[in-house]
Amino acid sequence: MSAVSRGLIALASLILIGVFFFPLWEITLIAPQYPEGLRMYIWVNNITGGTPHDLYNINLLNHYIGMKPIKPEEIIEIKIMPFLFGFLTLAGLAIAVLGNRKLLFAWVVLFIVLGVVGLVDFYLWEYDYGHNLDPKAPIKIPGMAYQPPLIGCKMLLNMKACSFPSKGAYIAVASMVIGIVATAFEVLRKK
Repeated sequence: MSAVSRGLIALASLILIGVFFFPLWEITLIAPQYPEGLRMYIWVNNITGGTPHDLYNINLLNHYIGMKPIKPEEIIEIKIMPFLFGFLTLAGLAIAVLGNRKLLFAWVVLFIVLGVVGLVDFYLWEYDYGHNLDPKAPIKIPGMAYQPPLIGCKMLLNMKACSFPSKGAYIAVASMVIGIVATAFEVLRKK
């Protein structure tokens, strides 16, 4: 493996540490009663509100329509993600030291697969929360589901729900792209 590829995979791995310091995703709910919006941030190891009361208010609103409460301590993904990102970081640094091309390719493929699986899992999580409603909920509208979009905005009753990647997701994508560039460099170098 070339020095350039080693440097790129080391850079990709070091950049990836940033996901521990910034949220991966942000969901915002805007309604007449909440013109400033309620925000929920999904971190690599937690879910928080934009303010100390946002997550509480989101859970309160969700209760009225029959959605399960969002309890970070019960969400398995945020217990697993720190280990996955930690593994990718350490493995990338080890690959930079060892200079093994096959491991570099495996790292990139694994990163892409984990990214796709993560997005599918997040969609399914949103689907479950928005569709599997408590039949005893105070507010029931037949046929209504409350799943926020994976990416973008949509109206849910009188609320505009917006869901977008946040800084942590962009850091992860940048790391993945740098890994892909290192892989492409190695493939082109061998030709």
